[in-house]
Amino acid sequence: MSEPSSSIAPAEPAWLSGRDLAFLIGINLIWGLNLIASKIGVGQFPPIFFTALRFGSVALLLLPFLRIHPGQMRTLACAALLTGPAAFALLFVGVYLVKDASMVAIASQMGVPFSTLLSVWLLGETIRWRRRLGILLAFAGIAIIGFDPRAFDYWEGLMLVVLSCLVGSLGLIFVKRMKDIRALELQAWIAVAGGPVLLALSLLMERGQWNAIVNADLSGWAALAFTTVMSSLIAHTGWYYLVSRYPVTSLAPLTLLSPLFGVFFGVTLLHDQLTAKMLLGGAVTLVGVLIVLLREHRIADTGT
Repeated sequence: MSEPSSSIAPAEPAWLSGRDLAFLIGINLIWGLNLIASKIGVGQFPPIFFTALRFGSVALLLLPFLRIHPGQMRTLACAALLTGPAAFALLFVGVYLVKDASMVAIASQMGVPFSTLLSVWLLGETIRWRRRLGILLAFAGIAIIGFDPRAFDYWEGLMLVVLSCLVGSLGLIFVKRMKDIRALELQAWIAVAGGPVLLALSLLMERGQWNAIVNADLSGWAALAFTTVMSSLIAHTGWYYLVSRYPVTSLAPLTLLSPLFGVFFGVTLLHDQLTAKMLLGGAVTLVGVLIVLLREHRIADTGT
C-alpha cells in the first residue's frame, strides 16, 4: 500500500480559532520560559546529555501511546527522526561550536522561513505579499535583537544550527502528510527515536555525565522537569496538534513570539540587560506578527 502524499491543506481552517490562537501564544510563552530552564539545566548538566535526559523522560512517560500505523510508518519514521534526533543533534553540535548563545537563538529562527518555503513548495500552501511582508518584518525584528558581527567567527557552528532548522522544517512536512496520528503518539515516537541517539552523541562529545547526576541540585532537576513536562509534553505536543489542523504558513510566523518572551524572562528573572536594540527588534517583530494575524483574519472572512 502506498503512503499518502497529498496535502490536507484544502480541508484546513484558514484562521485559528480564538482558543487555538490563545493556545499557540501559550506555547510560545512556555518556550520562552524554557530558554530560562534550559540555561539553568545546562549549567549543571552537559547540554547534549541534558537533552538526552529530557527525551528519555518523555519516552518513558509516553510509551503507552506508541502505536503501529500500517501504510504510514515510513512517513512517521521520517517525521520522528527529522524533528527529533537529527534536528537536535545538529543543533547541539552547533551550540557546542558557537560560544555566544544569542547568535544561536537568532540562527535558530531560520526555521520560520524554511517552514514557510517548504510548505509552499511541497504542500501547495499559498502566501500573498502582505503575509510575506509580515513574515519578513517578524524575522527582521529577531535579527535586530541578536545581530552581532562576531557571528563570522563561528560560521561553522551557525551553519549547523541553520541546517538543524532546515531538517526540522522538513520533518514538519512529513508531520503534515500523516493522517489520524495523534500528537501524543508522534511525540512518543520522537522521544523514543531521539533519546538513544542523543545519549550516544553525548557519550562521544561530552564528559562528566555521572558527576552531573550526582551533584545536580533541586534547581537543575526542576529545570529538567520543566523542559520535559511543560516544553515537550505540553508545548511541543500542542504544536504538533496545531500543525495537523492549520497551514504551516499561518502558524510559523507566530513562533517568533517565543524569543521575545525569552528576552522578557531573561530581563525579569535573570536580570539580563535590556537594550534599545531589543526594544526596537521586539516592536518590529510584533508589527510583523500583527500583519500576519490581520491578513489571516481577512482570508477567513472574505476568502481572499
